[in-house]
Amino acid sequence: MGSQSEGSSSTLHAVLFPFMSIGHTLPLLNFARLLLRRNVAVTVFTTHANCPFVSHNLEDTAAAVIDLPFPSSVPEIPAGVESTDKLPSTSLFHAFATSTSLIQPHFELALQLLPPVSFMVSDSFLWWTLDSASKFGFHRFVFDGMSNYSHALIQEAFRIGLLSGPLHPDELVPLTRFPGIRVSKNDFDPAFQDKDPHSMFNVFLNKVHTAMLNSYGKILNSFYELEPVFVDYMNAEMPFRSWCVGPLCLAGPEKKTHENSVWVQWLDQRLEEKRSVLYVAFGSQAEVSSEQLVEIAKGLEQSTVNFMWALKGDEQGLPSGFEERVKGRGILVREWVDQREILMHESVEGFVSHCGWNSVLESVCAGVPIVAWPLCAEQFENARMVEEEIKVGLRVETSDGSVRGFVKGEALRKTVRAVMEGEEGKEVRRKVRKLGEMAHKALEEGGSSQSSLDSLLHEACMLHQKLTEPEWKERNDMIRNKT
Repeated sequence: MGSQSEGSSSTLHAVLFPFMSIGHTLPLLNFARLLLRRNVAVTVFTTHANCPFVSHNLEDTAAAVIDLPFPSSVPEIPAGVESTDKLPSTSLFHAFATSTSLIQPHFELALQLLPPVSFMVSDSFLWWTLDSASKFGFHRFVFDGMSNYSHALIQEAFRIGLLSGPLHPDELVPLTRFPGIRVSKNDFDPAFQDKDPHSMFNVFLNKVHTAMLNSYGKILNSFYELEPVFVDYMNAEMPFRSWCVGPLCLAGPEKKTHENSVWVQWLDQRLEEKRSVLYVAFGSQAEVSSEQLVEIAKGLEQSTVNFMWALKGDEQGLPSGFEERVKGRGILVREWVDQREILMHESVEGFVSHCGWNSVLESVCAGVPIVAWPLCAEQFENARMVEEEIKVGLRVETSDGSVRGFVKGEALRKTVRAVMEGEEGKEVRRKVRKLGEMAHKALEEGGSSQSSLDSLLHEACMLHQKLTEPEWKERNDMIRNKT
């Protein structure tokens, strides 16, 4: 941004409120860094248990962090659980997300003590923050961690009645607006087929959607060159504007090397030996059955490739003697790892991924092709995008050919070998490296995402009705008296 824009943005104060999940929080913390570089004052809200993580990730910045109490009397949620990553089951997600509205009174009390707020960026799941922004007289922008492609597919699936129609769950049908894309019911979260308007999912979804429609705009972790057709589609179809300001992983802090960690030493050794490595990770919230874990292990063992497999600590049931048999070419890591650092390591040439949007972007930015294995949520749409639209990976085949079926070890072996050593792998590697270069350019000065951020901040400056300190205090006193 030029000096004039920097001068105008220096008067801005942004409040950021991430949803309580690592995958939702990290991109918004990286967005905070972009704002700070534009001289925007930033205050980040979180909860007590999440505060150490947020504070640690922003410790080298001027951002202020405020922690709020998380509701302690929600019957379905175990005491002390303040992040979806800690939930004992993903079935508790909607109860957890709905309970966050109990934070609203504490949030508004804290807002009363802040200097005038210019605008707020809050996660789409925190629908109730729109009401708070309206009370205090500033605009809310929705932060959305999904791709434009996924949103477009969901929108069109609803438009053609796919999710409520009589078709077989795996029958592929073309989308009217995107005839080259064929999808099935099973490409979408099964909850979308729930016809009960009073179900917890539909009540929650309605609140989120209504608040989104009434917010000023949406901020997305993507970049225009990655999905131009779908960015244009969403801006044309929605009653608000969207700004693509990503990939936000590239706005993160300077690389922190973990030289003493076992996994970095292992990767460095593979690099010295000129041996390519496959990284395997299914995210912090994936629920993988013990039977499926056995097949993953079989596929990796039979592939004969070098691999690093990041396991959750509670994942058990690997085949007897597996670790001993793959010793020397495979390593299992059960501690926290820096995924971006792993993907950026020169030895890593492939990524078996659940296709969470953050993981897709990190892989693209690192120029690493993907073995796509979606497990839940919008990961199935992302997997289609990876293989069919942007062509930066290959998808594993299920044993019965269905979208959500069981995957045998042989299918994993076949796809891994294709990506790491086959002709198809060479083509997706070429494509992902080209997109990776575009991703970096998007966040450079004059790039599409930098220009989008400049446009957003210019608009925020134009929208912001500057309140004097006495006026702000008077407004807060009125809100305090009402509460």
